[in-house]
Amino acid sequence: MPNEESSYNHALNYSKDILGDSFEKLNITLKPDYEGEVLATLIRKKAQKVSSQAVLYIHGFNDYFFQKELANNFNDNGYNFYALDLRKYGRSWMEHQKFNNVRSLREYDEEITKALEIIKLEANQKVILMGHSTGGLIVTNYAGNHLQNTLFHGIICNSPFYDFNLNLIERKLGMPFLSFLGRFFPNKLISSGFTKLYGYSLHFKKYGEWDYSLKWKPHDIPRVNLGFINAIYKAQQNIHKGLHLSVPILVLHSDTSIYSKKWTDRLLKGDAVLNVDHIQKYASKLKGDVSIITINNGMHDLILSRKPVRAKVYKNIFEWVKEKFN
Repeated sequence: MPNEESSYNHALNYSKDILGDSFEKLNITLKPDYEGEVLATLIRKKAQKVSSQAVLYIHGFNDYFFQKELANNFNDNGYNFYALDLRKYGRSWMEHQKFNNVRSLREYDEEITKALEIIKLEANQKVILMGHSTGGLIVTNYAGNHLQNTLFHGIICNSPFYDFNLNLIERKLGMPFLSFLGRFFPNKLISSGFTKLYGYSLHFKKYGEWDYSLKWKPHDIPRVNLGFINAIYKAQQNIHKGLHLSVPILVLHSDTSIYSKKWTDRLLKGDAVLNVDHIQKYASKLKGDVSIITINNGMHDLILSRKPVRAKVYKNIFEWVKEKFN
């Protein structure tokens, strides 16, 4: 098997990633779509000791993979770490494309499946899918659409985007209408509705502690297509109806949501993007082996919370992993 793995990796031709520090990347060519050429990027960092366990991380909306600490924690716990920059995000964005422009979250099945196939060919026998925010919505739906798939064996969701953070009327009337329009006018642009204050809470040049590309993860989020809104809405409806899963899932979320139109340090101690009650409600509707954990003072991306908080996040993750897979 080592010889087969080495030969396959040589053929795939990984190259050094922008993160340095033993991170490698691999471009995955995908089928052209309504905007033309499409690709995704697989990022890899192997554990120091030979391992047959791996995690595949999927980022959220207005995001890409830059969380080196996450990879290092999985490596330290004996897991080879992989992440995808999905089509039209981060490393995978191409100049002829609009960021995040998809018309169904099923479009991502192509790169997720290809990534999982590569991970298996690289001698990984036990694989966990992990997703943050929109990535959490994506991996939950992927699992529900691929029951009994042998390429992955569990799911971890970090503040999954299971519902729009809107009032009841907007969610029950406004979003179905926008979703309907998105079927016929997919390129029509509307505001994303997300606050730039969340970015301020993360980036080291504002109030946060993280260094990342403001081109790929800007504070002022560009408008989104109605086709993207329709894709999100349809995927959320699958969750709301009680999606069945055949692998164990761990859902983590903050204990509180923060709503503010100006900067406050409270943004460092809560979810400034989603309604945590929605996450709890709809995670509870999932059918299967479901674990839900609330993280006190957690930010939207829990692993970017203040150090004592994210230490608790990692503790909970690896206790769950040990219980389910070791």
